[in-house]
Order: sequence, then structure tokens, then C-alpha cells
Amino acid sequence: MPAQNMMARLASTPWVMLAFAVNPMPAYAEECVQEKAVYVDMDNAYELRFEPMESESPVSNRFKLAVRNTAVVADGVVMRSDDRLRADGRIMFECPEGDVTGADLRACTVWQGMVYASDLKGHIRALPAEGENAADRLFLPALGPSIQKSSLWGEGKATVAPWDVLSLKGCYQ
Repeated sequence: MPAQNMMARLASTPWVMLAFAVNPMPAYAEECVQEKAVYVDMDNAYELRFEPMESESPVSNRFKLAVRNTAVVADGVVMRSDDRLRADGRIMFECPEGDVTGADLRACTVWQGMVYASDLKGHIRALPAEGENAADRLFLPALGPSIQKSSLWGEGKATVAPWDVLSLKGCYQ
């Protein structure tokens, strides 16, 4: 008799609800703000994880770039142009602390360039600011070749160059 009651309840449940209960929908950009977005390259060798900013700063976004299957994690920042239409990004690895020179910063900079965002249809726009919906994809031009020429590359570090396009993997709480 209990099986018949279960079947009767299932028969009255809309099938769409049942399908989502069995197969939950992944988090989409509309449900995720940029400072909690997590991206991966198409080989799943790199993960780029945004972090909330803790204070007022010329930096508009902050993130970590992790080389998967290693302990290597690089720091990244994004600074907006005055017109807020361009997002200049930097990825740095093992930078010295404290008072540093321009030469010190250049030596630890892995990649520098514009960070572009796009939707799933390929429409390009500026990287969303904190509080805005996360982009579906990020484009960091020449990321792979830059990593290969940097201190992030080598034995025990990165040995696979990432693609320049990273896709939204999800959103962390």
C-alpha cells in the first residue's frame, strides 16, 4: 500500500518539478555576483576565483588563479580606466612584500592586459564590477603564452598553458 501512495503522489507532482529535483540546475551568471564567480579554462587546468574587496581601493576586482593539481596560486587584480569601460588586469606570483620597486613588480608579474567579459552569445563587454551579475566567460588575451614565459612556469608549477578564455564554473557562497 505505501508504494501505491508514493505513486499517487508522484503522479500528481508536475514532471518539471520532479526533473529539477533529480537534476538540479547549475548556477548561472544571473544567480551569481562577480565577486563570488569561479571560472575554469577548457582543459580544467586552471581555476580563477574572484574574491570580495574589503575596502575602498583603485582596484575594482580581486581574484586568485590556481594551477589545478598543484599548490601554486597567483594573485590577480583588476583596475578600471577612468571611463569604467576598460578593465586592466594583472596576475602576480610570489611578489615581495612591503616597499617594492617597479622592477620588482615587473619581475613577479605573470600576465598583464585587458580583461574582457562575454555572454554565451559572444557579446563582449567590460568585466562586471562587484555586485553585478557574473560574466559567462572571461577573455584574458595571451594568458597562456605569458604564463609559459613567467616564474609561474616550470617543474612543480604550471606545465600546461591555459586557454585565453575561461568559462563560469559556478559561484561559491
